[in-house]
Amino acid sequence: MAWTLWVAIAALAVAVVALVVALGLRAQQSRLRRAHGADLPVEETPLDDDPRELVAFVANPSKPDVVGLEAVVRRAFADAALPDPLWFETTVADPGVGQTRAALAQGADVVVAVGGDGTVRAVAEGMVGSGRTMGLVPVGTGNLLARNLDLPVGDARAALAVVIAGSDRPIDVGWVTVLRYADPAGPGDVEGTTLDPVREPGKEHIFLVIAGLGFDAAMVADADDELKAKVGWVAYFVAGIRHLHGRRMRARIQLDDSPPVDARLRSLMIGNCGRLPGGITLLPDAVIDDGVLDVAAVDTRGGVVGWAQLFGEVVMQGLGVRNDLPAKIGRIDHARARRVRVRVEEGEQAQVDGDVLGLAVEIETRVDPGALVVRTA
Repeated sequence: MAWTLWVAIAALAVAVVALVVALGLRAQQSRLRRAHGADLPVEETPLDDDPRELVAFVANPSKPDVVGLEAVVRRAFADAALPDPLWFETTVADPGVGQTRAALAQGADVVVAVGGDGTVRAVAEGMVGSGRTMGLVPVGTGNLLARNLDLPVGDARAALAVVIAGSDRPIDVGWVTVLRYADPAGPGDVEGTTLDPVREPGKEHIFLVIAGLGFDAAMVADADDELKAKVGWVAYFVAGIRHLHGRRMRARIQLDDSPPVDARLRSLMIGNCGRLPGGITLLPDAVIDDGVLDVAAVDTRGGVVGWAQLFGEVVMQGLGVRNDLPAKIGRIDHARARRVRVRVEEGEQAQVDGDVLGLAVEIETRVDPGALVVRTA
């Protein structure tokens, strides 16, 4: 009996030693992967013996507010007794998608977009479907998603506090596919030509707030970069003045499986949420996690008077007041759908969250419910 007892004790000791060795090897493997994680695929998450979150920052160095921010971030994480964060910077060639995937490959639990709406879109594209969390430090012109999530805008330290101590929320994501582009040399469709990557037909473009076709996209396309740097989002409205007397577009619109309808419009906007800079609420019924897109068909007639009435309509609907009279010369008609297809004559400017896609003849949008997890206050 004593002999068998000693054998059992020895076996138990060997098992304990083997377990300790195995855990040590796994911890060492985790540190090695953390150091060389750029070679790992996104799906392969390194093992980590530290239960605390590893946070990565993907920053746009062209933004003035980003200068010196890395030191502030590292100090804040050290003060909070959190692991030293990873830091990546975007480039002209890669505005953030590749850096985000590299951060995920290195085991990041949270990836933070530091920049404007373009950086946020790029990071979100890299994050969609990963199940891990995206944070925001908004330092751009519009900061559309941050405004709709009630995150601090213009205060990097306050936004950083949310990254460290906020809560996570799944939200919907929208996608736009330009099915046909207009011929840059003139009206009509273009197929089979050599186009730059942005104008590649069939490519999906992510949006988190609003995609637009018509007046709003032309306004974004004409906004002066130097003026944006000086006065922020007001530069978009200055650019819009040049298009107040532009032609109305002829559009054929199909919502989900409903029959297409023809319309004369100034702009068609398809939103995941509806709050814009300046306290403007364009889509008052839009909810960022309801699994549907909200559509606003915007039209004016009568020149400046029509635009004035339209502006009043936007302000009043933001206050919860709707004017449904049929004879308005400036009006916004609302609808909801999971998929929207639009075709316009000759082509109109298209945009996603303030990034211009070019002159499009036909686009299709869809919603991807709950595809992105974001950190909120």
